[in-house]
Amino acid sequence: METVEVNSVSLKRPRSEDDVANADEIKRQKILEKSKAENDSGQSIENVTEQPEDTKSEIIPTEESEEQEEEELEDSDEDGDPESFADMMKHGLTESDVGITKFVSSHKGFSGILKERYSDFVVHEIGKDGRVSHLDDFSVPVDDEDPSEETFTVLSDEDKQRLEELQLFKNKETSVAIEVIEDTKEKRTIIHQAVKSLFPGLETKTEDRDGKKYIIAYHAAGKKALAKVRTATDPRKHSWPKSRGSYCHFVLYKENKDTMDAINVLSKFLRITAQRLAHLNKCLMNFKLGNFSYKNHPLKLGELQGNHFTVVLRNITGTDEQIEQAMHSLREIGFINYYGMQRFGTTAVPTYQIGRAILQNNWNEVMDLILKPRPGAEKGYLVKCREEWAKTKDPAAALKKLPVKRCVEGQLLRGLLKYGMKNIISAFGIIPRNNRLMYIHSYQSYVWNNMVSKRIEEYGLKAVPGDLILKGATAVHIEEGDVDNYTIHDVVMPLPGFDVIYPKHKIGEAYKDMLVADNLDINNMRHKIRDYSLSGAYRKIIIRPQNVNWEVVAYDDPKIPLFTTDLDKLEGKPLPVLPTDGKFRALKMEFSLPPSTYATMAIREVLKMDTSIKNQTQLNTTWLR
Repeated sequence: METVEVNSVSLKRPRSEDDVANADEIKRQKILEKSKAENDSGQSIENVTEQPEDTKSEIIPTEESEEQEEEELEDSDEDGDPESFADMMKHGLTESDVGITKFVSSHKGFSGILKERYSDFVVHEIGKDGRVSHLDDFSVPVDDEDPSEETFTVLSDEDKQRLEELQLFKNKETSVAIEVIEDTKEKRTIIHQAVKSLFPGLETKTEDRDGKKYIIAYHAAGKKALAKVRTATDPRKHSWPKSRGSYCHFVLYKENKDTMDAINVLSKFLRITAQRLAHLNKCLMNFKLGNFSYKNHPLKLGELQGNHFTVVLRNITGTDEQIEQAMHSLREIGFINYYGMQRFGTTAVPTYQIGRAILQNNWNEVMDLILKPRPGAEKGYLVKCREEWAKTKDPAAALKKLPVKRCVEGQLLRGLLKYGMKNIISAFGIIPRNNRLMYIHSYQSYVWNNMVSKRIEEYGLKAVPGDLILKGATAVHIEEGDVDNYTIHDVVMPLPGFDVIYPKHKIGEAYKDMLVADNLDINNMRHKIRDYSLSGAYRKIIIRPQNVNWEVVAYDDPKIPLFTTDLDKLEGKPLPVLPTDGKFRALKMEFSLPPSTYATMAIREVLKMDTSIKNQTQLNTTWLR
């Protein structure tokens, strides 16, 4: 279940040595602000805005980036039962477990395999101007002040590492000496230029040592001078060319990588300019950068109209008539705007259960749900950590079982070690705020899914008195006399909170009953810890995709791609010639969705089958046997 993505990114002009001292904290904020709550993984093309402070220092982990790191460290559990991934996923969630039970279309469903290859699921961001982002140009804007290409290759990786540590005051060295192997004036000049252009804030000089020439890199000023705010009368030394816009915009194309993971990798290498960014295309795998330009404005979080999806469903069983009915219904009616399965986690302990325990103020339950042993697919070291916790309830002993301490389990255990078992609230607070809020948002989504299923079952696909619609940002009830003025596409439903109203029909009572069953008071959604107070929000119950197109193709080899990506086109790769009468059939579909909606829920409406990893894994495994 893999993906490819393309996004647009912008980087601000480089900050001088005066700004480096504050870089870590600013970067921390920027990266956390960019974390996306909703993300259908796949190939993708996005627009992103980065600033220079994002390009240095350590990366602050989100849950997603930690999972990527954990995957790299995963070891087989020699003591464990060698069951297959499909067998382990028997313990995972299905759609009905999270309230996803209804459909809007009348066609007969059929089966198909989603994301069998990562290139079967491609996402392109749609910018605020309505244009779909594409990677179609590797050229770099011409700039006389850019360093030469040799600048990027003259320094070794070891030299660059030492220089970066010197630049950021990460070691006790006051200088770094680089031996000039081929001693010529031209070679020394290139090294001087490389250090100054790649590591703003460092100065260089040439020294003779034991008959050899060395380029010595050093700070022209100490930390206090670096922290000084420069003014027009006291400018920074390494200035950005005035002819450039303040921000470098570019498109990021990534394959089988989460957005935050890509940003984490990029931030270790960036040195701001388009030329430097383009150089990364030669040394980084699974993503490419292009469509560079300099602008006077940044790209900001939320500045997108949505995403355009290109999806292949392989080995479909539906007739041509079924497929036509399904796709026409998707285009004309749409699909129920459920929160998709990725909102609730993939293990036997759904994230909404932890969110519910937080809202109940049941902190022992929160701790237990996160740390207790659980069946299903998990990394071997996590299994051992949970077993140790169940046996000893000793945070230190359980923590020793984790090679990756930044996962949620490791963070909670560190908190328990620091604050003790009687202060679980503070221990839980060590987990990054975005990750903590993910749990309670998951509970809101769980309630919303269940209530929408009840709403569809009770009243069908028409607006009825008592439903809610939005007028501007304000929700109002549909009155009896106005009901003919609205359709199901106007109706919204609330996520529970203290600042929303509820429908005035049976579903309003159903919200109350569901929360009462969970020992929560719908009229008191404020928590004694402010972060966990829920204000609520409104969400449309039916989404009608835009730009819907489809095609059925035949193929013989399940491993060949069925369409070309942006990168394929740039590299001149032709689309494989497909047989007219192949052994298998695939449905190629394209559609655009607004932000915070799930492509998997649109695909579910077409297939009328469960899109959970549990179900898809079993389908995929059966087909490949």
